[in-house]
Amino acid sequence: MKMETEDTIDLLHLAKVLWKHAIAIVLAGLIFGAAAFIGTKVFVTPMYDARALMYVNSTNLSLGGSKVSISTAEISAAKSLVDTYSVILKTRMTLEDVIEQSGVSYTYEQLVKMITAGSVNGTEVFYINVKSADPAEAELLANTIALVLPDKIASIVDGSSVRIVDYAVKPAVKTSPNTSKNAVLGALLGAVLSCGLIIVMDLMDDQIHDVDYLTNTYSDIPVLAVIPDLLSKNKSSYYYYRRETPQQAAGK
Repeated sequence: MKMETEDTIDLLHLAKVLWKHAIAIVLAGLIFGAAAFIGTKVFVTPMYDARALMYVNSTNLSLGGSKVSISTAEISAAKSLVDTYSVILKTRMTLEDVIEQSGVSYTYEQLVKMITAGSVNGTEVFYINVKSADPAEAELLANTIALVLPDKIASIVDGSSVRIVDYAVKPAVKTSPNTSKNAVLGALLGAVLSCGLIIVMDLMDDQIHDVDYLTNTYSDIPVLAVIPDLLSKNKSSYYYYRRETPQQAAGK
């Protein structure tokens, strides 16, 4: 005869436990959500993005002294140009010139972290994006780069042609942080953590709280006796059921 010693987790029981503590779970979610909302508002600096668009083209690239004709149909070549120009954009020579002309007080290391550039949908148009806590400063830097970059590229890449497609405008709406999103994530985190804590506490609870726990957990073992809680005021307890039912019957 084999004895089963493997412990199992009753998912229905855990669901009932979580439902029993639903108010605590909701409160935890509200507290964490409010903390995330306030923390984002107070401690996170709003950032603004300004974007300029430029068109890049080179019909006569110089490769080892020979001229190579590249048509716009060769999309891979266009993307290669965008990548090349993005590298030139982030060089110290280019950005130090941008710092001088714009009059900002950033160092090269600080400014290069504020700039991103790349192709727009794989075309020969590429964007220059500047992120700053000051929307006017973001606009100024993006437009200064758009003015400085063509000359820098022309001095490095033979036969290059760079034109401004669209100047940056002063951003009216912040791009980060997303306060609502952070509040929702905070609320979800609070709810998940509270659920996890409740489940762990329930699984670690090795006390026997009532007769139903014994009969449900060990259904093949009969309950021989129950020690009544004489101080309990619960009229539906086993003790009162055995003692009071005859009295109620006699009083009728």
